Amino acid sequence: MASEKEAALAAAPSNSPTIFDKIIKKEIPANVVYEDDKVLAFRNIAPQAPTHILIIPKVRDGLTGLSKAEERHFEILGHLRYTAKLVAKQEELEDGFRVVINDGPQGCQSVYHIHVHLLGGRQMNWPPG
Repeated sequence: MASEKEAALAAAPSNSPTIFDKIIKKEIPANVVYEDDKVLAFRNIAPQAPTHILIIPKVRDGLTGLSKAEERHFEILGHLRYTAKLVAKQEELEDGFRVVINDGPQGCQSVYHIHVHLLGGRQMNWPPG
């Protein structure tokens, strides 16, 4: 999708609040499907599959992307992935699903607040775009 690529190329890491920070603070509405004390999961407003959910940590802690991960992020990174499994089960994606983390401009990352894409509900292709 050209607009996603353009958005990723135009985006830049910043200490300013992201759209995800605003969703966490309930300043922007979202269709939340899962929440605990560490993460929030909600439906993507521009889905790339019948099920497309974003899973984000509630505290950014410098973790703008996977390439910025440090040892102190070990627990939250595991929690994000395990939450993807829980949400996939909740969404009845028993035939399979894909978990993606975009990183940096060439990885098509457009929001610099680490997030996991959970995609399912259709046959995925390989290689991905």
